[in-house]
Amino acid sequence: MNTGDTAWLLVSAALVMFMTPGLALFYGGMVRRKNILGTIMQSFIIIGLISVEWALVGYSMAFGPDHGGVIGDLSWFALSGVGFAPYKEYAATVPHMAFMVYQMMFAVITPALITGAFAERFRFSAFLVFTLLWALLVYNPVAHWVWGVGGWIRNLGALDFAGGTVVHITSGVSALAAALVVGKRKGFGVENMAPHNLPMTVTGAAILWFGWFGFNAGSALAAGELSTSAFVATHLAASSATLSWVFAEWIHRRKPTVLGGASGCVAGLVAITPASGFVQPMAAIAIGLAAGVVCYCAVMMKGKFGYDDSLDVVGVHCVGGTFGALATGLFATTLINPGGANGWFYGNPRLLAAQFLAVAVSLVYSFSVSYGLLKLLDKVMGLRVSREDEVMGLDLSEHGEAGYSL
Repeated sequence: MNTGDTAWLLVSAALVMFMTPGLALFYGGMVRRKNILGTIMQSFIIIGLISVEWALVGYSMAFGPDHGGVIGDLSWFALSGVGFAPYKEYAATVPHMAFMVYQMMFAVITPALITGAFAERFRFSAFLVFTLLWALLVYNPVAHWVWGVGGWIRNLGALDFAGGTVVHITSGVSALAAALVVGKRKGFGVENMAPHNLPMTVTGAAILWFGWFGFNAGSALAAGELSTSAFVATHLAASSATLSWVFAEWIHRRKPTVLGGASGCVAGLVAITPASGFVQPMAAIAIGLAAGVVCYCAVMMKGKFGYDDSLDVVGVHCVGGTFGALATGLFATTLINPGGANGWFYGNPRLLAAQFLAVAVSLVYSFSVSYGLLKLLDKVMGLRVSREDEVMGLDLSEHGEAGYSL
């Protein structure tokens, strides 16, 4: 066991945990004033809900002993057998418990990302049930496929350093399913639904940028060369995507906006996530530059398709995660990570094929299960608040509180 590696992993777990309150601020600033507490509450309550689910069954399902490449068994139910000795199949130099709690924070933030798609109209009780079932039916199985020892996508050789498929594609495409099933906000396209507090959104984006160093560099599971490389790649991709989004917006809409800068940095962070431990610094810049433009265009296209993705989850996380996973198949090199593989630009087109398959399976499975789950819950308990409650705002109608006393 290495105390330096352990310290870095625990700090990284804390950084990733801090990202979820950061996401609450990022999303909270973008909704209307009457819905800020309802939006923040969705992210905040997930920390408690998914942490308990992960300790009871989630970790064992995602990382427990493999069953047919599809799911982990329940040998580690309620953390039975998850102690302080290293579990070498995942991390040879840190306590097993440290690896478990680090992965817990990934499981926490992933369903929180979905909430941006149905902001301002989802019933809190239905939200809790959906989040719990989604973690059990989507996140845990996909995490095992991609990261678990024996997982079938992992065995194909597909690479996902910190969650391009497991976190961003699953949440992003599930957000699309949610937007389609729940429907548009009342007054969408007619009423002014501009963000009510952009300084709050930028604060949230800064927290996300800060926490993402734990998200990506922490995924090296050790303090050393690989974590350093992932740290640098993360920052460069976020920086370049911030620039490319703002300049694309400046050219297209004649104004460089603060919201565009915040959204661009998140798009770059999303895109570099699967590649961060496999690519060189200049490749990270290229990925970020492309991601800013690609995600900006995806967000602009949602109006043409007619769905109401309130806070641009699909355009940033689904499209950005997909782009990043495929870019990994192009730019990955064993010069950075000998445990990975060379991509297309280093003479190995087979990696790109594996990335395509991993992306396609994650998209289809996550969308199908999420869509079916939402349809079922809509029939059983209803997903949307009433028309009157939506007009009043979720802060008062769902929680009996007001975000501001003016």
